[in-house]
Amino acid sequence: MRAPVAVRPGTSLPAREVGPVTQTHVVRFAGAGGDFNPLHHDPEFARSAGFPGVLAMGQMHAGMLAAWLTDWAGVEHLREYEVRFAAPVFLGDTLLFSGEVRSVDNGLAELQLTATRGEDAVLRARAAVVTG
Repeated sequence: MRAPVAVRPGTSLPAREVGPVTQTHVVRFAGAGGDFNPLHHDPEFARSAGFPGVLAMGQMHAGMLAAWLTDWAGVEHLREYEVRFAAPVFLGDTLLFSGEVRSVDNGLAELQLTATRGEDAVLRARAAVVTG
């Protein structure tokens, strides 16, 4: 088990760029999660629903954000993780994951996390991790 990260309020997490999102990412996630909604693989269906093309499952990029977080903090130190979906993610999108320590109290760091596509937030999240 690795040691908890040592942080203080205002600490920025090292950003990570992910993407571009491909149909392969979406197909792999669909197979793992069983989500075969045509919004995720049928461009005509997605356009008929008002989208410019197929979109990724929200849980896919929420999982990518969680992977980035636990790469940094260690999954054994994660205590809470919540996400809010702010915008859909489409094929070809490149996401930037970033975060900041909002507070530290009793050995737990409260984090604010964001996944953005350009200037647009696609995910907003919070997490609590054990800190050293």
